[in-house]
Amino acid sequence: MPSVFRIIDIKPLSENNRLFQVELTLISDNDKDLRMLTDCIREETLPNTKGWHRLGELLLKLCQFNKAQQVYEIMLEQTTNESEKGNIYDQLGMAKDGQGEYREAISFYEKSLEIYNKTLPSNHPNLAMSYNNIGGVYDKMGEYSKAISYYEKNLEILQQLLPSNHLDLAMSYNKIGVVYDKISEYPKALSYFEKTLEIQQQLLPLNHPDLAAFYNKIGIVYDKMGKYPEALLYYEKELKIRQQSLPPTHPDLASLYLNIAMMYRKMGEDSKALPYYEKNLNILKNAVLDMYEKQTQLSFK
Repeated sequence: MPSVFRIIDIKPLSENNRLFQVELTLISDNDKDLRMLTDCIREETLPNTKGWHRLGELLLKLCQFNKAQQVYEIMLEQTTNESEKGNIYDQLGMAKDGQGEYREAISFYEKSLEIYNKTLPSNHPNLAMSYNNIGGVYDKMGEYSKAISYYEKNLEILQQLLPSNHLDLAMSYNKIGVVYDKISEYPKALSYFEKTLEIQQQLLPLNHPDLAAFYNKIGIVYDKMGKYPEALLYYEKELKIRQQSLPPTHPDLASLYLNIAMMYRKMGEDSKALPYYEKNLNILKNAVLDMYEKQTQLSFK
C-alpha cells in the first residue's frame, strides 16, 4: 500500500472556513486498525479463491477483460472437472460481457448454466447467479422480455434461499423494475420498486441517501404515469433527506426543487410552484457567480 496517515486534528485557518490546517501522522504497516482494514478489503475483493482463479477474478475486478479471458482459457484447457468448467465458463462470460461482446458472453453463460443444471440442486446460488448474468446481458442488448424472464428465474431462487428482507432480494426486485420502466410498463415497474423500497426501509436509516435516491426513482415513475400528487409526495420525501445531508446550495437540491415545482405546475397550482422555481434559480445563480469568481481569481494568477 502507499503511505497511510491518520488524521489527528483539523483547524480552520480563516474566518470564511475555506482554508484548513490538517494535522496528520504516518502510521506503520503493523498498525492494528490498518491491518483490520486491509484484511477486510482483501477478503471482500477476492474471497475464498486461490491460484489462477484468484488471478482471474482480480483481472476482472481491474477491468482487464482481455487478460482475464486469456487466464480462463488456459484454465479451461487444463481441467476435466465439470463443476470447475461451469465456473470457468461463467467467468469467461463476465470477460466477454466486459468487452461488450454480448452474444459471446451469453454463449459462455449458457454453457455454464447447462453444467450447473446437471450438477447442482435447482435452488443453488450459482444457478441464480447465472440467470442474473444472462438477464443482465439481455438487458444491455435491449432484449427486455428475455432479460425479465432470466431476472425472474434469479428472483425465484433467491426467494427460496434468503430472508424476505435481504438486500440481494431488493436488488433483484429493482433490476426487474428498471426493465419494466424501460418498456413503459409503469404499474409493473412501480410494483417491483415498492418491494425494493420496503426492504430498504427495514435495513437502512430513515435519512439514508439510498432511500432518497429511491424516492426519486418512484417519483419519476408516478410522474410518467401522470399521477402528479403521488410523484410530489415522493419528491418531498426525497427533499426531506437531501436537506439533512447536503449544503443548501447543492445542485442536487436545485434539481429537486425544479421537480417539485413542475409537479405543482402540472397540477395547476402555480402559486405553490413559484417558491420552488425561485429556490432552484437562486442555487443556479450562486453556482454561476461562484464559477465566475473562481475564473476571475485564476485569470489574476
